[in-house]
Amino acid sequence: MTFTASQIALLVNGRVEGDANMVVNSFGKIEEAKEGQLAFLANLKYEEFLYTTKASVVLLSENYQLKHPIASAIIRVPDAYNAFATLLSKYQEIISQQLTGIQDPSYIAKTAQLHASVYVAAFAYIDEYVSIEKNTKIHASVCIGRNVKIGANTILHAGVKIYNDCVIGNNVVIHAGTVIGSDGFGFAPQTDGSFSKVPQLGNVIIEDDVEIGANTTVDRATIGSTIIHRGAKLDNLIQIAHNVEVGSNTVIAAQAGISGSTKLGKNIMMGGQAGIVGHLTIADGSKINAQSGVTKSIKVPNTAVTGTPAFDYNTSLRSQAISRNLPELDKRVKELEKIIAELVAQKNES
Repeated sequence: MTFTASQIALLVNGRVEGDANMVVNSFGKIEEAKEGQLAFLANLKYEEFLYTTKASVVLLSENYQLKHPIASAIIRVPDAYNAFATLLSKYQEIISQQLTGIQDPSYIAKTAQLHASVYVAAFAYIDEYVSIEKNTKIHASVCIGRNVKIGANTILHAGVKIYNDCVIGNNVVIHAGTVIGSDGFGFAPQTDGSFSKVPQLGNVIIEDDVEIGANTTVDRATIGSTIIHRGAKLDNLIQIAHNVEVGSNTVIAAQAGISGSTKLGKNIMMGGQAGIVGHLTIADGSKINAQSGVTKSIKVPNTAVTGTPAFDYNTSLRSQAISRNLPELDKRVKELEKIIAELVAQKNES
C-alpha cells in the first residue's frame, strides 16, 4: 500500500511542507529510513539524522525550527510521536480489515454466536454458548471456552486461551500465548502437611480498550471476578492472581506480579519485575519502581515507592546515597575512635 504526503497529513491533521505528492509505502527509523519510507523526529537526541535521512516523508512537530533545508517532504503536526503512533494504528487497522471469513480446519460449536464479520483463523476452537461481536479477529490456535463473551473489534493473537465464563470487552488486544481465566492459586493446608485444592468458581472480566502482552496470565477469581478495568495496559510475562482488580488506565511492565485480592487504583504505573503481596490496596496514581516489593497498602494517591520492602521514593534515594558512602563513613568513624582513645589516654595520664 502506498500513500502520498498529503493523504498522510489528512490522517494526522498535519500540514505538508515540500512535495505533497511524495509517496511512501512503509515506515523507518529516522537514522535508517530509506527512500519510500516515512520517519519521524520526536527526540532531539536523533536530530542529526534529520539532515541525513533518506526518508521520503518526515513527521515534525510544529515548533521545531529547521537548521537548514532537507530533501524529505515534511508533515508538521502538534506532536510527532503521537502522530506517528496514530499512523501505525491506522496501518494496522487496514491490515486487520483484510482478514475475513472462517478458515479450515477450525471448530465452532453450533450454539456459539458469531457476528458475520468475525474472522476465525485455522485451528481455532470455539466452545458452546460463546458470543463474539462484530469485527473481532480470532487468530490461529486460539481456544475459547464455554460461555465466553467477547465484544467488538477485539483481537486475540495466536495461541491465546480464554477459559470458561470469562468476559472480554470491546477494542481489546490480547497477544500470543496469554491465558485468561486459569485457576487461581488456591490450596488449603491439611493436618498431614498436604494441600487440598480450593475450587476456583469465578471468572475474569476484561473491560474495553485493554491491551495485554504475550505470555501473561490472568487467573480467575475464587468467587466473583478478577477485573482488568478499562484502558489498562499490561506488558508481556505478567502474573495477575485471583480476585485482583487493576484500575483503569493503569500500566504494568513485564515480569511484574500481583498477588491475590490486591486492588490497584486508576492511573498507576508499575515497573518491570515489581511485586505486590496479597490483599493490599494501591492508591490512584501510585508509581512503583522496577523490582520493588510492595508489602503494605499505599493509601496516599500519587505516591512513588521503590526498593524491597518498597517505601517512599525520595527517602529511598537518600538511603541509597548514604549506603554508597558507608565504606568512607566507616573509615572516618574508626579514625575518630582512634583520636578519642588517644585523648582519653592523655587525660588519664595527666
